[in-house]
Amino acid sequence: QVQLVESGGGLVQAGGSLRLSCAASGLTFSNYAMGWFRQAPGKEHEFVAAVSRVGDTTTYANSVKGRFTISRDNAKNTVYLQMNSLKPEDTAVYYCAARRGTVQAMVSSLANDYWGQGTQVTVSS
Repeated sequence: QVQLVESGGGLVQAGGSLRLSCAASGLTFSNYAMGWFRQAPGKEHEFVAAVSRVGDTTTYANSVKGRFTISRDNAKNTVYLQMNSLKPEDTAVYYCAARRGTVQAMVSSLANDYWGQGTQVTVSS
């Protein structure tokens, strides 16, 4: 049974930082591109960032470029999202996802193979 378990969310003031983690089990982690998505209240799921299977390629949404950094540790089956200079508009439930394919596929489609349950990030002004 595949599980993706996010952690690290919470309440932070604008300008602050958080680091999200997503621990994967039940799959061959290095076979999957990994990504982070978010959903704000009343809005659709939105792509945030993705990293390739071996970690050599990353891509970001324009709204987070320069503030967020995605990385992965294949020895620990974990993907991370370092979020700096947080803004109130970053408030959302953040989900990690796994996909057999490229990071560009994660940008263009929500049809990922597996999803986590989400972790809440709230940024106060």
